[in-house]
Amino acid sequence: MAAASGKSVLFVCLGNICRSPIAEAVFRKMATDSGVVDKWRIDSAATSTYEIGNPPDYRGQACMKKHSVPMRHVARQVTKQDFESFDYILCMDESNLSDLKRKANSIKNLKAKIELLGSYDPENELIIQDPYYGSDKDFETVYEQCVRCCSVFLEKNS
Repeated sequence: MAAASGKSVLFVCLGNICRSPIAEAVFRKMATDSGVVDKWRIDSAATSTYEIGNPPDYRGQACMKKHSVPMRHVARQVTKQDFESFDYILCMDESNLSDLKRKANSIKNLKAKIELLGSYDPENELIIQDPYYGSDKDFETVYEQCVRCCSVFLEKNS
């Protein structure tokens, strides 16, 4: 848990087993390597209920292992408290964004800034496509996008 003066980021995708746990793991490793991980609360969640309680997709886990990025996560759904307690909620595509903004409308004490993680991509790839129905190569693409975006996000928030 981050210190009270710390920052917080929640990564969100549809099921919380592919893109968002990869982004969470990548960001946590970057923050750890930069020596600032104890200043951050880092988590990920889903807009849907499809995968609650499940571990990350095995292909995503294999991709993270290949890049020596530790990954431990159990899928959960975004809660009302997430909108009130996180500084940033970074999601993967337009569908996630509209779901989150719709949910945020009913939150009185909205704190979170809701954005596309891809808005931090120096290569301007705004959407991080869901690799679930794809191949190992698609998980690699998600990983590379997350590395680029998380690097810029961390830099802007250091």
